[in-house]
Amino acid sequence: MTEKGTQNSVDRLGKLLTGGLIPAVPVPFDLNGELHAAAQNSYLRYMSSQSIAGVAVWAHTGRGLWLDSETAREVLQEWRSALPEKILIAGVGAKSSDAHSDGETSSTLRMAEEAARGDADALLVYPPTWLRNHPSRDQQIVDHHSRLSTIGLPLVLFYLYEAAGGVSYSITVLDELLSMPNVLGIKVATLDSVMTYQDIADQLQNKHPDKLLITGEDRFLGYSLRRGAKAALIGLGAVFCELQSELIRAHIDSNANRFLELSDLVDTLAEALFVAPMEGYIQRILCALAHLGVIPIEAAHDPWGPGLTTAEIEKIGRVVNSFAACASY
Repeated sequence: MTEKGTQNSVDRLGKLLTGGLIPAVPVPFDLNGELHAAAQNSYLRYMSSQSIAGVAVWAHTGRGLWLDSETAREVLQEWRSALPEKILIAGVGAKSSDAHSDGETSSTLRMAEEAARGDADALLVYPPTWLRNHPSRDQQIVDHHSRLSTIGLPLVLFYLYEAAGGVSYSITVLDELLSMPNVLGIKVATLDSVMTYQDIADQLQNKHPDKLLITGEDRFLGYSLRRGAKAALIGLGAVFCELQSELIRAHIDSNANRFLELSDLVDTLAEALFVAPMEGYIQRILCALAHLGVIPIEAAHDPWGPGLTTAEIEKIGRVVNSFAACASY
């Protein structure tokens, strides 16, 4: 794609994503760690009826760095077919943490090429954790993203807190990355560091107003919108999409009373699903989908997660049932 073509694509996607919810979708697995085909098909049908701007596949919620190549390819193709008119964002990265190897960038490039072949619209770039302790870390991070630019798809940067496998990009690095013409914006997921989120939001507003601030803050979604986020790419969005989409609309419409009401409801949902141990949130989302009747309970497994206690499952059921019992939010 030409530079002009890439810029046009960035501008188009930025407009389509503004005001939108992009769920990071999980993958339903059975007890043997195999993709549950019937559950996946049911989930695809469910999401095709939701008010969403698109979906993110191969993200952390979808265990993108852990899927075997065949399953990853199948998941991408199925979402593309199910949502032909929606935006499809694919996460790309590498599992290794070896700070002295160039192989991880090559692996990321191969994943990005596979996403492009699968007709993804943009790439969500996992933080290059293998560079965290590299002696020339900042330059290597910029070079890593520059090489991904050669794929030709718009890039969504990913600022993720380090405890979850992220990298604390410096202000200088963020400026360089956000200045790249094919970067359409940044997803920020700090979990509990409101100060970090505020600082990044201010940086975009003051120095990169043309770039999209995308919230990944499941636990303070409403506040993150108030602090400048124009879209949401969150695992929380994988269930009860209408609730979160309406929250975003209420914010855009400056409907303060409705926004506050919905923000409290979203917080209630997040506080049931995004709790310690945090890695369990993926199975909690799948469990919520099972309680809703979207997927069977035997498909609500995460092969890489810590597993859920009976008390957790019961709590999720109570929250889901209380939401589902409402005729409207």
